[in-house]
Formats: sequence, structure tokens, C-alpha cells
Amino acid sequence: MKKLVAFILCMALVITCVACFAACNPKEDGNNDNAMKVAMITDYGDITDQSFNQTTYEACKAFSEDNNLGFKYFKPAGDSTEARVASVEQAIQEGYNVIVMPGYAFGETVVEVAETNPDVTFVALDVAQGDLGANYKVPANVATFVYKEEISGFMAGYAAVKEGYKKLGFLGGMAVPAVVRFGYGFVQGVNAAAVEMNIADQVSVNYVYGGVFKGTPEITAAMDAWYGNGTEVVFACGGGIFTSACEAATKEGINGKVIGVDSDQSYVINKNYGEGVCLTSAMKGLAPTVNTVLTAIKEGKWSTYSGTISNMGMVSGTDASLNYVQLPTATWSMTTFTKADYATLVGKIYDGTITISSDTAAMPAHTITVTTQANIH
Repeated sequence: MKKLVAFILCMALVITCVACFAACNPKEDGNNDNAMKVAMITDYGDITDQSFNQTTYEACKAFSEDNNLGFKYFKPAGDSTEARVASVEQAIQEGYNVIVMPGYAFGETVVEVAETNPDVTFVALDVAQGDLGANYKVPANVATFVYKEEISGFMAGYAAVKEGYKKLGFLGGMAVPAVVRFGYGFVQGVNAAAVEMNIADQVSVNYVYGGVFKGTPEITAAMDAWYGNGTEVVFACGGGIFTSACEAATKEGINGKVIGVDSDQSYVINKNYGEGVCLTSAMKGLAPTVNTVLTAIKEGKWSTYSGTISNMGMVSGTDASLNYVQLPTATWSMTTFTKADYATLVGKIYDGTITISSDTAAMPAHTITVTTQANIH
């Protein structure tokens, strides 16, 4: 009898200890950071595109390594929703429960996989309501993030004119909303600076979409014509399309400049095409977004983003480095447009002194000359 009582007391103690441990280690929002495994799926490009995919991949990989989390990236077999869905499903089958997807092309993928996998957390970058469907309600296991590209596009155009350039070009990839916002913001920035300097009658912008997110011989030929006819700097906006602009900008007798996009592309552009070829880059905070949301998931604070579409823009008028849209002051090759000038510009945009339209329905009003050309592809 004594042995039985001792056994019962022992079991009661074990149960109490287990309950105590569980109570001291709650899993807020249903997340268990010990089981967190991160997968990143590429869209049109791959993790060496020096742009959207590579930036997202490197941010996911670094975060996972720093926090001892499982990580793997998956590249779809083709450029289709079916292929992207297959990669997501493969990642889930392999045990990855946080899926990061960069690019508007993942809109249909989210719709297909999210609600059938309620225990998986999906993070979609640059996926807007329009990419998901006008009537689609974002489920609790999904958070998407879009950016105010028009702001950093404006900054790049404004800075280029203040630096002294009068003949500019915008080379977009596909005319998707994010690229259009970059382009229309760029035109607004060029126009604002030209008007301020009373040189609007001397400033022009060539404007075209390549139709793809990579450089091609046809796009390079178009850029040859631009630079050959006096274009001084081209804002190349769309994955690897910058290679065509860079090739044309650096041909013999042409001393052209290129503006990068999404991330600070000065490293790859200057390394491959010559120091100073990259004037600046119109950046959006892909890496900060990845770090912020993965941290929230790991710390059990997913409810902050659950079921939302966040529009990431400016959060500070005095510290530009905190903003999700910005220019890279440490690496640009500009000398006339100074960091102090940039700080002033940031402050004016933040406080509303300068307003920038995000409308993509039509080319923004302008005083400068804008020549829009038919898509190259």
C-alpha cells in the first residue's frame, strides 16, 4: 500500500512539473519558434539576380542562420502558378512551416495554398490586393507587404537632375504596378527638380518597358540608341534588366550612368561595368521587412501582421536609414547632390511639403518632355 501511494505521489509530481513547464513556455498565436523552419520560393528569377530574389534569399538565409532555424530555398520548375504552387507544396512536405514568397506573381499561389494549409505561415512581398483578387480576404496565416516605390523612384529622379543630368531614361521590366510606381515616381522627381531649377524646358525622359525582367539583345539595342542619342542616365527597373542598360552605358565613347533598383545595386554594377557607373539605387526595404516579420513570427507576435496587407513607406523624416524606401547614401557616385540635400528631401517628403502620387492609371502631370515608347518585347 505504501508503495502504491508513493507511486501515485510521484506521478502527480511529474504531471505538475510538465504543466508548470508548459505554462512557462506559452506559444502565443500558435507559433513554436523551436519548430520554425523557413523556406523561400523564387519567382521569375533566381537567387543570383542581384535584385528582388537575391535580396530576399540572403535576408531569409541570414536570419535563419543567426537564429539556428532550418532554411532552404526552392526554385520553381517553370514560370507559372502551377510551378510555384508545386514548389510551395514541396517545401511544406519537407517540413517548412514559414514560406516567404517575393513578387506579385505569387498572388494566385497564395490564393491556392494558404487556406488549405492553415498551419503554415505565408509571407508575400510585393503582393497587393489586386494580385490576390479584388474580393479575396487575406486569411489569418498570410501577411503581404507592398511598398511605396513611387517615393524612392521620386528620390532617384530628383537627385539625378540635381546632380546635373538633363537627359534621362526609364527602362522598366514588365508594366506591373510596382514597376509603374517606380517609373511614375521617377518622372515626378525629375519634373520637381527641373521645375525648382527653372530648367524644365531643357530636361527630358525617355520612357519604355522591356516586357521582361532580364537583359536581352533587343533591349540592349534600344539602350544603345538612347545613350547614342544623348541619354545620360537610365533608371533600369526590373530584375536583371539592368544588364542591358549597363552594357549600352559603358560602350566605347559612351560615358553613361545607370540607376539601380530594389536593393543597392552599386556593388554588382560597379564591379562588372566600372567604378561609378551606378549613380544611385532606388531601394525598398526587402531585407528589413523579412527581418521584421520573421522576428515577429519567432517571438510569437504573428498577430501583428496576421491577415494584413501592409504598405511600407517612410517611418522617419530625420533618419532616412529607417525608411522602407530610400537611396543608399554610402555608395552613390553623386557629388553635387549631397547627403545634406538628401536629408532635406527626405524631411520634405515625410512632412508632406512634397507630395508624390501613387496613381498608376496614367502618366503623372509634368512640365518636362516625356517620350513614351512601345514595349520592346
